[in-house]
Formats: sequence, structure tokens, C-alpha cells
Amino acid sequence: MSIKTTINYSPNFYPKKRAKKEIIYLVIHYTGMKNEKAALSRLTKIQSQVSSHYLIKKDGEIILLVPDLYIAWHAGFSSWKKKRFLNTSSIGIELTNPGHEFNYKKFSKKQINSLIKLSKFLIKKYKINRKNILGHSDISPERKKDPGEKFPWEYLSKKSIGVWHNLNKNKLINLRLKKCNNFEKKKFLINLYKFGYPKKSIKKMKFEKYNRFIIKAFQRRFRKDLINGIIDQECLLISKNLI
Repeated sequence: MSIKTTINYSPNFYPKKRAKKEIIYLVIHYTGMKNEKAALSRLTKIQSQVSSHYLIKKDGEIILLVPDLYIAWHAGFSSWKKKRFLNTSSIGIELTNPGHEFNYKKFSKKQINSLIKLSKFLIKKYKINRKNILGHSDISPERKKDPGEKFPWEYLSKKSIGVWHNLNKNKLINLRLKKCNNFEKKKFLINLYKFGYPKKSIKKMKFEKYNRFIIKAFQRRFRKDLINGIIDQECLLISKNLI
């Protein structure tokens, strides 16, 4: 199996190759730029000091920016479970999308179809666990929102890309906005830590403020209809199901 790509190499990577076995994560991003031309320019411009391994355009074209065995600069300050600075252990995939700052839009069907093909290829090649398919906001919740609430995590999970809960939607809606007591709130956060969300920010930040970021990151992925940073019974049940 091979994937058709267009080559447009970025200079933004570490020159030393890594071993194939070191690649254990896929990290999904959106570009957060006004248009595709600007996005590609930024990812290939040495002054930006930013890159990813792949870029998927709206028409589904896959651009190879950095070969897999080199470390691209896409994750930055990041953490998941006991791993920190995930650049070293991940492959980064960018999808062109203006993002929250520039009129955030749905991802195109062609983009998602190409992402599925590429992800399946990489998962097989590097034996990546589906639990290790992550969004940038999962690993850097205090800094990032991408790929955001319009990214189809549930649909991708049906293709064995990433994970999703198996709870009844009507049951969940009935639990929405129902308050949790302090014990339940602590249990929810413990569940998030067990799932993989980082316990604390790499930057200095008050505990309560940081927790609000990881709650929103969780909601952006698993409860996208309401992203308010407040733990309720719906969030608690989803967190229990995921672990």
C-alpha cells in the first residue's frame, strides 16, 4: 500500500533521523490561516520555525513536507500521559482550515477521505495504537484549540482512527448541565488524567485555570455541542466510558 503525495519539503525539522519504533502518535492539526497559500508558505518558510509531516488541502491533495523519520516542528510544548514534547514521538498532519481565529469551517469530505487513507497507511506502517491518535488541543490544551469541535472524531473512530465513547446520545443529553458535586468533579479530572490529558501545564498557570483548559479540550473532542469548561454529569459519564 502506498499513498500518493505531492512533495514540497519544509526546512523546519531536526536533521537527525529517529528510529521507526519511536513513532507512536499521530497528532492532527488545522492550519489556522486565512487561506491555503498562506498556510503552505508558513509551513515551508524557515523563518516561521513551524512544520508538520503532511498537509492536506481542501481538495484532498496530500503534501509531504517532512519525511516521517525526521522530527517536524508541529507539537511544541506538549504532553500526553508520561510523554512530553511529542515532536520526538509523533507524526503531525495539518488540514487547511482558517480555524477559530478566521471563521472556522467544516472540513471538506475530500480532506477527511484523504486523512483516513493517510492515517490508515501510517497506523499500519508504524503500528500506532488507535488511542494514540490525538488532536493538538489534547496535548497542548492551554495553548491550542485545533483541530476543533468541527473535526469528525466520532466518524473517524468508526474507521478505527482514534477513539470515541459508546454511550446513548439521548441519555447523554438528559445529563447535560446536571451539576456534579466536588467528589464527582475530582473523579472526572482523574479520569482525564488516566485517559492521557496532561495533569498540569508546562507553563506556570494556576491549577483552576489550567483545569478549565483541559475540560474545554475534552469537550471540544467528546462533547462538541457545548464547550463551556464546566464539568457536568454528561461529561462525567463520557469520561468514565472512555477509560
